[in-house]
Amino acid sequence: MIAKEHLLLFFIGVSAIFSVSSCTLERNFETEKQQPDSIIKSQVSRADVPYIPTPQKVVDAMLKLAEVNSKDIVYDLGSGDGRIPITAVHQYNAHRAVGVEINPYFVQKSRINAQKVGVSDRVDFHEQNLFQTDLKQATVVTLYLLPDLNVKLRPKLLKELKPGTRIVSHSFDMGEWKPKRVIRVNGATLYLWVVPERI
Repeated sequence: MIAKEHLLLFFIGVSAIFSVSSCTLERNFETEKQQPDSIIKSQVSRADVPYIPTPQKVVDAMLKLAEVNSKDIVYDLGSGDGRIPITAVHQYNAHRAVGVEINPYFVQKSRINAQKVGVSDRVDFHEQNLFQTDLKQATVVTLYLLPDLNVKLRPKLLKELKPGTRIVSHSFDMGEWKPKRVIRVNGATLYLWVVPERI
């Protein structure tokens, strides 16, 4: 009798363990099912583009293609280590430059790089999502994003940028919006657009 009671208690315990495990698995599965929505919602606060530094020759070509000069305010969207804004001010005498970068590590690194070159008084770096950035002051915008982000960004660029603002993209176009010029430099394709007059 005692042995049977022990055996019964053993089976009850095992059953309870499997029951708890089943509930845990169900809860985890529900969490996994909800994950894609949470990922989509979090895109405004994380980097959507992997960091791939633009070679300096390509940086120079982008700024030359935009014809950056002393009157320009250059915005680099997804600015990484800050090389484009820093070069725009240091080498092309841009009036001011702004780098927009979501990764705090690169924002800090960019500020240090600007200090090393002695242009930190004319270059700002913002830890910010590019879709939440006010672009109205820009006269030149540079991009090295992804094709789908370029297309999503296009309405914002056309809405906020003044007519005549130059936009240069490394590697990727903007879908139906045809570029004014396309050049190849150091194995990279660069696209230039000029914001048209509003009708």
